[in-house]
Amino acid sequence: MADITMIKNIGSNIATNSASQKNPAGSVSGASFDEVINEAMSKASQLQNDVDKAVGDLSKGGDVTSAILAVEKADMSFQLMVEIRNKLISTYEEVMRLPV
Repeated sequence: MADITMIKNIGSNIATNSASQKNPAGSVSGASFDEVINEAMSKASQLQNDVDKAVGDLSKGGDVTSAILAVEKADMSFQLMVEIRNKLISTYEEVMRLPV
């Protein structure tokens, strides 16, 4: 559940940073876009590592529920990253269609 809160916080951080930025040409306070994306990708990677560990523990007689929760968290994180990628590609294609 804490991972979902972190994912929600990423969106609120983006909204807070863009709303608080009064001078786009001036210095930017807070995390930049690439830092936010890199952080989200590293969290998704960490969740995948947690899945590998939970499945390994399950194969040695570990807890089924913790393995299922780890898999679901990683799946939701992956789906979120895919949707972000799709939105970025869509935005890029729209910008490329703009007349020069």
